[in-house]
Amino acid sequence: MPVPCAVAVAAPRCACVRIGLRWVLLVVSLMLACAAMGQTAAGGTGGTRKVYVTRGQPYEGRIVPSVTLRTIYVYPRLRFKDSKEYVAYLKLVRDVKRVLPVANMINGLIVETYEYALTLPTERERKRHMRKVEKGLKEQYTAEMKKMTYSQGQLLIKLIYRQSDQTSYEIIRAFMGPFKATFYQLFAKSFGSSLKVTYDPTGEDRLTERVVTLVENGQL
Repeated sequence: MPVPCAVAVAAPRCACVRIGLRWVLLVVSLMLACAAMGQTAAGGTGGTRKVYVTRGQPYEGRIVPSVTLRTIYVYPRLRFKDSKEYVAYLKLVRDVKRVLPVANMINGLIVETYEYALTLPTERERKRHMRKVEKGLKEQYTAEMKKMTYSQGQLLIKLIYRQSDQTSYEIIRAFMGPFKATFYQLFAKSFGSSLKVTYDPTGEDRLTERVVTLVENGQL
């Protein structure tokens, strides 16, 4: 799976901004923690005293508080040519938020199914299990998939590739055989789509990668 990386999208200066921002947040967090402990101690009148516990790390012969902050991704500000382009961006954000959890679920299911299939002793039992998985997926997710728009379906195919590093066609072929893979590919083609679509985070899908990265990190 491609690893989200702000450096691939932002200018070199943004990488420095990100590093600097992390240090600023670290200092601010430590200052707030110390201020909170100081207020608790100063305001105590013999009652219950709150204690803030954090990890310690050796530094120059002493143990100092250590706080691990999540990575903050900083990108150049987006500039839109017109309101139509801005609306398209908002639509992309909406679609990513809806489709990304489904792509993650599918990726987890792929790993789980593959690991379980390895425990089955015969090819016959593996095929029987695959039929059960296929039937269960249809019963559970067909209604949800039908609610997706065409663009969301296209995005789902791309994000499945992003999360699993395999096209949807390759996944179906590996688990259900070439006949089923060809059938579903022809079915997708009839709607102007393709299960062989890939994902290019530094090219065609650059903006999508930016949105996905920020959504995954809780920044959007």
